[in-house]
Amino acid sequence: MALGKFDGIHIGHRRLLEEILSRKGRLAACVFTFDPPPAVLFGCSDGRELTTREEKRLLFGRMGVDILVEFPMNAVTAATPPEAFARDILAGQLQARFLAAGTDLSFGARGEGDAALLQRMGPELGFEVKTIDKVRMDGEEVSSTLVRAKVEEGDMESAGHMLGMPYMIAGKVVRGRQVGRTIGFPTVNVLPGADKLLPPNGVYFSQVRCGEKLYHAISNVGYKPTVTDERVMGVESYLYDFTGNLYGERVEVYLQAFRRPERRFQGLEALRAQLQEDIAAGRERCEKSYQNRPCQNNL
Repeated sequence: MALGKFDGIHIGHRRLLEEILSRKGRLAACVFTFDPPPAVLFGCSDGRELTTREEKRLLFGRMGVDILVEFPMNAVTAATPPEAFARDILAGQLQARFLAAGTDLSFGARGEGDAALLQRMGPELGFEVKTIDKVRMDGEEVSSTLVRAKVEEGDMESAGHMLGMPYMIAGKVVRGRQVGRTIGFPTVNVLPGADKLLPPNGVYFSQVRCGEKLYHAISNVGYKPTVTDERVMGVESYLYDFTGNLYGERVEVYLQAFRRPERRFQGLEALRAQLQEDIAAGRERCEKSYQNRPCQNNL
């Protein structure tokens, strides 16, 4: 079992997952996290997450995790003494035999439970504990807080390095105004929920996964001011080499790098000319970066 918040599933979290996945066999690989996160319960967060519940389930399943426990966080469970939590929940209900946790793990009343407590109680309760040190990148500790700051700045490249993959926005394709189709650039539209942290409004170099296929794309995060005055936040992507209909399908949009801010154009022809420039720049970037190989980026 890996214990943690797992917001963002960054490279530090991946170290925990590697530990439990390497032990799969007669034991199942389980991720234990809280829902909602404690910061949300106590009003220390606006509720927007790097990785939504849907996205966590998608990524954990793809990685090979067998069980995801989203333990209900409420006033009662938050007041549970950490010793009782370890004994009754982890050892009793979940029958944990191996636990991987970060050095900053906290649980139980007033957050007094930590990895050291689990290590002391482990022999009595029948589980082994391994503590994983923080991962550092460019002199900084990788954390969900740091990844969040990079996303909020629009620094998707730094965020992607810390996540081990480009920043993902998953969702169902919905019908838009179909204006892109009229100017030669049909798009797929996803409406992220209010619980998803989005980068600044703008155009991003991206990729879009549809089933097992991955396409180079250019994505707009924002309100599409040239074609509508409605203030509906969406992620609209043009897939370079795709033909077909994806309405109602679930897709994953991966934002790789910031291209330019979102802005209102004087008309559709001006928008069309800018899109041509954006797409050409995206193709050139991909060719230079990946030497004509598909941009898989550990997706």
